[in-house]
Amino acid sequence: MHSYTLRMAEGTQRRLAAIVSADVVGYSRLMGVDETGTLDALRAHRNELIDAKIAEHGGRIVKTMGDGLLLEFPSVVDAIQCVIDVQQTMAKRNEAVDEDKRIVFRIGVHLGDLVVEGDDIFGDGINVAARLEAFCQAGGVAISGTAHENIAGRIEVGFVDAGDQQLKNIARPVRVWQWTPTASPIPATGETLPLPNKPSIAVLAFDNMSGDPEQEYFADGIAEDIITALSRFHQFHVIARNSSFTYKGQAVNIGQAGQELGAQYIVEGSVRKAGNRVRVTAQMIEANSGRHVWADRYDGQLEDIFDLQDNITNTIAGAIWPAMTKAELDRASRKPPESFDSWELTLQGYRTMKGSPEEVIQARVLAEKALALDPRNTEALVLLSRTHTVDGWMGYTQTPDVSFAKGIATARQAMQIDASNALSLAYLGMALFGDRQHDEGLDCLSQAVKKNPNQAENWTVYGMCLGFSGQFQDAIEAYDKASRLSPRDARYGVWMSQLAIAAFVVGQHEVGAEYGRLSVLNAPNFPGGHRSRAANLVELGQMTEARREIAEIHKLAPTMSVASTRAGMPFRHDEARERYCNALAKAGLPLE
Repeated sequence: MHSYTLRMAEGTQRRLAAIVSADVVGYSRLMGVDETGTLDALRAHRNELIDAKIAEHGGRIVKTMGDGLLLEFPSVVDAIQCVIDVQQTMAKRNEAVDEDKRIVFRIGVHLGDLVVEGDDIFGDGINVAARLEAFCQAGGVAISGTAHENIAGRIEVGFVDAGDQQLKNIARPVRVWQWTPTASPIPATGETLPLPNKPSIAVLAFDNMSGDPEQEYFADGIAEDIITALSRFHQFHVIARNSSFTYKGQAVNIGQAGQELGAQYIVEGSVRKAGNRVRVTAQMIEANSGRHVWADRYDGQLEDIFDLQDNITNTIAGAIWPAMTKAELDRASRKPPESFDSWELTLQGYRTMKGSPEEVIQARVLAEKALALDPRNTEALVLLSRTHTVDGWMGYTQTPDVSFAKGIATARQAMQIDASNALSLAYLGMALFGDRQHDEGLDCLSQAVKKNPNQAENWTVYGMCLGFSGQFQDAIEAYDKASRLSPRDARYGVWMSQLAIAAFVVGQHEVGAEYGRLSVLNAPNFPGGHRSRAANLVELGQMTEARREIAEIHKLAPTMSVASTRAGMPFRHDEARERYCNALAKAGLPLE
């Protein structure tokens, strides 16, 4: 496509040309971290690559804008070939650079009418190119439909059709096509879907590696069951089987599949059978970067194939949630805190809240910030409910009844928004139990673990309440299930403190003291561990050690007292509560 020129007023021309808008992703953050290094790197990329490529393809730099470039090309084919060459080479140049220091461009290209005055250009086409650049994925190229029509069969790269998009300040929808360095070299036909405001995940059909067509149903069944199990987690979006299974039997480009399905994470796997044994491997990949987030393998006997399928499914589904949460936290940590969205603030809150009074306050602040951005964020409401309930439960407040009432109200608010969210139901149960509505609380918790048996948190809250009810063995089983689902959970120390209480209730004080020791060892700043260990040590006559634990409580939670413990901790039976409080008083915990 060659440009044409139409004479207008003197000094002004109108012509058709390819307009390119490019800018650096996260430029402000890069400058804030290392201004000199960023400017030097950008200058090197310009001198060694970008300017030469522009000249090679017949383009010109109209203007520079700090982190951005506005370019004009007489040929749209040359423009797009130029920017793809630049992006491919930039990806290679960045391989040896730390991720947080990489210069990564977004580039938009539009073919449109320009008004030219001297060396400057004007017109709506420039706005379209700029909006395409803003829409573009990091490291990629977004082009308009008019540009795409003029390169058909002339450029050997694949563009993915993102459909008609309403771009900011552009009156009419613009057809958008996208390319990334991970895209297939064969022109793609699927549509790119926008990513939702929560992490999204797609489970592809598992490969049958057995050479036995009869095992195809087992491989499909594993993947289908994982989709069903993951759908119980309301913290992320799960792509339906009808979409994710369309890649069955194909060599899948993970980046392209993520774009076409609107998924940030892809789960894929295989099934291999040998004799009566079967091996299932699975892995989760971040679609945009290709980074492996999690991988594991599972071996079993085919004696009861349905039990085996259930066990493998539950294990994989339970492992994916903590792996994805960590990946999301890692991703958020690379952003400046002031740019966190509601979901990222909620994740930070959950990570912060390990049990100390200060951590509970910090988590509450993060939950409230998240809700200010999105009042219907059920996960943030659940977190807020949890902070209020823990305040009362742990004796961090002098008015536990008020804290429990807030916990109940906030959890009910989350339930009104999404009645099927198992975690909302679990924390409603915890708040009700704390408010001495024991039967109602246990009923909610029983329903929560049935709704989503693959979420560790549901089992831990259930285990706490079982322990306070004197159901020690049931509490142990609940925590065992949680440990299998999240074997490296950061809250392990808190879990052990609750088992120490459960052991105290049934009089197994040696066991309780050991659970307390594990709690203190794994969560030394959590006052609950010191408290539950002290109570068990008193019953064993080990007063020196018990007093040492109380001394730690004085440092960690100065307001904790026998009175706050009595008012807040929801023992089901008065006898157990009084025995526990009397032991703490003997160890030296202040009465008021």
